[in-house]
Amino acid sequence: MKSDESVSTRDFDYLIVGGGAAGLSLAYHISQEPRLAGKRVLLLEPEAKDQNDRTWSFWTDGPMLFDGIVAHEWTQLAFRSPGFEQVFPLKRHRYKMIRGLDFYRFVRAALLARPEQFTLMQATVDTLANTPQGVQATGSAGTHTARYAFDSRPPQLTPQPQKHRYLLQHFVGWEVETPHDVFDPATVEFMDFRGEQHHEARFIYVLPFSKRRALVEYTLFSAQVLPQAEYEHAMRTYLEQMGVTDFRIEAVEIGAIPMTDHPMPAAAGPNIINLGTRAGRAKPSTGYAFKRIQEHSARLVAALAATGQPPRNLTGDRWQFGMFDALLLDIMQRRGETTRDIFTELFRHNSVERIFDFLDERTSALANLQVMNSVTPWPFLRSIGHMLRSRPGQRKA
Repeated sequence: MKSDESVSTRDFDYLIVGGGAAGLSLAYHISQEPRLAGKRVLLLEPEAKDQNDRTWSFWTDGPMLFDGIVAHEWTQLAFRSPGFEQVFPLKRHRYKMIRGLDFYRFVRAALLARPEQFTLMQATVDTLANTPQGVQATGSAGTHTARYAFDSRPPQLTPQPQKHRYLLQHFVGWEVETPHDVFDPATVEFMDFRGEQHHEARFIYVLPFSKRRALVEYTLFSAQVLPQAEYEHAMRTYLEQMGVTDFRIEAVEIGAIPMTDHPMPAAAGPNIINLGTRAGRAKPSTGYAFKRIQEHSARLVAALAATGQPPRNLTGDRWQFGMFDALLLDIMQRRGETTRDIFTELFRHNSVERIFDFLDERTSALANLQVMNSVTPWPFLRSIGHMLRSRPGQRKA
């Protein structure tokens, strides 16, 4: 790592703003591309990133760059609702989890091993602007210039509730240790909707690491977070129903992920490319982001290596999936409790492989039609009417 003085007036090829999942993923993808070995990269991150502040879970049907730091993977997936319960063996896919601190340490070690290519600085960026030669960033570490900038700072949106839908996926999780065997470490409890919905989409999500240790989360899709005690009551009730009254809380995870169909631009001018949630990489209808971030990083790096420029289509998103997301968000906003019925029908009438491919936006037009035909159409038809009138549905009192 170079000193501030040695880089204070230096031009870089690439400037990465933010050292979270998106910024570090792009940096690591660059480090693994031999054709970009001569490119100089400056990464600016305001926080030390020395805490296990989050985990990322995802499904995948192929190898990834970060398979070596996967903390656990599951070969089965359970879905549960009052009218339908099933444990699905995962055939082509695996469900995986990576801990934040493992990810930060792994990527930073790889970047610091290449000091001639990567410079890492703990600093904020106050302004980021396009220039005729590229970009200029100004912040707590001074001014830096580069050919391209990749901005992963949280998006700053001006809500337009008359046009778009704004919800949160919010949760509190306990990593618990029990004195006796309770959990199945091969099976992720993907969605357990058996609890009261309270006119919202609410479910329990469980990642078992062993027969006696698991992450238990209470997750909601709604507009407002709950008092802490309500999440804790739901998790305690779930554990009691499993016969667990004596347990130790080893760690706590709290989060709130914006879920919206508000447009997230892929770029801010010709030389500033957005990353992560700023580029809409958190899927609006589910909140899953980690694998979408990897796909975006791979797409950007492949184009930079081949042409020296970012791709013309920065994300590769297909418009119809944005429409599907907006429809489900409208239903969640208007009648959140029906989300349970929609997911029950999806899992009752489709294979997990098809559902995962659909959520990954990899399905064909025929497969999309099969998925849509597997659920009751009326909630979606009503939401289509709201979208055609550019008027998001609202719950009536």
